[in-house]
Amino acid sequence: MKNKSIDLAKFENSAFRSKFNLDHEDRRLISVKGMKVIRSHARTFISMRLGGSEPRFDGKQTPFQGHPVFKAQHATATCCRGCLEKWHGIEKGKRLLAEEIEYIVGTIMDWIERKCEGVKTQVIQPAVHQEVQLSLF
Repeated sequence: MKNKSIDLAKFENSAFRSKFNLDHEDRRLISVKGMKVIRSHARTFISMRLGGSEPRFDGKQTPFQGHPVFKAQHATATCCRGCLEKWHGIEKGKRLLAEEIEYIVGTIMDWIERKCEGVKTQVIQPAVHQEVQLSLF
């Protein structure tokens, strides 16, 4: 692995990488779930989709929308094993190590947090269902 932490500015110089942003729905999801849950989602996505030595559909496994983590993956070149190798020096053809997964998740979360500066996040608790007894008379 080339670096322990990544300078996100290098992605701003890429016409493709710099075009990704969070939309209203992404920000709403982050606000409702909170950063801790979004980080958990990122860890799950990376482990399941990129963690193996030869991920299924490599190069096509990360959608372009549907979750803020997906946009962050494209923006930070953590979307496939080819990009991980080219941009981050993480070798293809081997299982990701726990430290590599944490590095990737950290990179994704750094980008999301930068894009969310000034956005208030709150975890909305599910409503408690209360029984109401109606009067018959």
